[in-house]
Amino acid sequence: MGSLSRRTAVAGIGATEFSKNSGRSELQLAAEAVFAALDDAGLSPSDVSGLVTFTQDANQEIAVAREVGMGDLSYFSRVDYGGGAACGTVLQAAMAVASGIADVVVCYRAFNERSGRRFGQPDARVGGEPSSQGLEMSWHVPYGLMTPAAWVAMFARRYMYKYGATSEDFGRVAVAMRRHASTNPAAWFHQRPITLQEHQASKWIAEPLHLLDCCQESDGAVALVVTSVERARDLRHSPAVIAAAAQGSGAGQMMMTSYYRDEMAGLPEMGVVARQLWEKSGLAPSDIQTAIIYDHFTPFVLSQLEELGFCGRGEAKDFIRDGGIEIDGRLPVNPNGGQLGEAYIHGMNGIAEAVRQIRGSSVNQVQGVRNVVVTAGTGVPTSGLILSEA
Repeated sequence: MGSLSRRTAVAGIGATEFSKNSGRSELQLAAEAVFAALDDAGLSPSDVSGLVTFTQDANQEIAVAREVGMGDLSYFSRVDYGGGAACGTVLQAAMAVASGIADVVVCYRAFNERSGRRFGQPDARVGGEPSSQGLEMSWHVPYGLMTPAAWVAMFARRYMYKYGATSEDFGRVAVAMRRHASTNPAAWFHQRPITLQEHQASKWIAEPLHLLDCCQESDGAVALVVTSVERARDLRHSPAVIAAAAQGSGAGQMMMTSYYRDEMAGLPEMGVVARQLWEKSGLAPSDIQTAIIYDHFTPFVLSQLEELGFCGRGEAKDFIRDGGIEIDGRLPVNPNGGQLGEAYIHGMNGIAEAVRQIRGSSVNQVQGVRNVVVTAGTGVPTSGLILSEA
């Protein structure tokens, strides 16, 4: 996206109420979020010419278009790999706009995860599907590696062994996210901070992961409006310019079970994304005022800080000590509370928070924000963004 940088912007954001039981279908949730995003931008459904979503979203683009009352579509796309797709949807929307295929593209993700399909539950079928993924999973599922928590626990144990990190280091991430969520009225854990002692006392899910190392399951939806910078300047809010967007997969990638690499204590796919973001944007980690880090599990936050270059290998545990990633720390991370504290909408709510930070309208606003880095799901082929002020 080198030649496309700074030509497009996120001009509108919208979300449903995040809950444990929405009482609405995923299609209704998607439509509600899309309406909200268009209203935020000052646009109507007839202005939309493209839609981008996740392969795993239950809602086909044409169904959303029909539900919302959109007209003709000239572009629609789906991005694979779960939460790794979040920033990838914005990348694909930006490419469509910059190339002239579409003028206004909406990205969306809707989830009935808590009251419907539970992503965190074991599913023995994943090891028997007649696909390349089913083949690789057949090596893991019979031995109990059936959930994302179990997969990440393998990574976390190796990371602890190599770098001397402890469960308390992971817990500091959870404490920070819940502190931010406690002052965010939209967050599921609003007014419910935790202490490090409470983290340590929470039950084991898959050692070394405690319950409070794992993100919540949520119902809800988020939508984003992407258009050209020129058009965005004439809309309701100042634009969050897409300074860079990237996708990446590392060598030897196997979904969240890349156990056959020579070293599994890092996230090389995020390194691929990070190198592209810094090169395409012309920025460096020192130019970032706040970061939206995909926090489905706490150990991956530490590794991402290292892959992005905010600290050296194995140094994240020291970087986050003494509130280093809290609002008043050296690098505020997830001021909205992230997926551990606000909601788990496959990272799309994090992109919305990045837009609010650029606008200066977040409930937990970081002072002097000019550039925000955003990451998507980790352990899988992933994606990232840098959003900047106009």
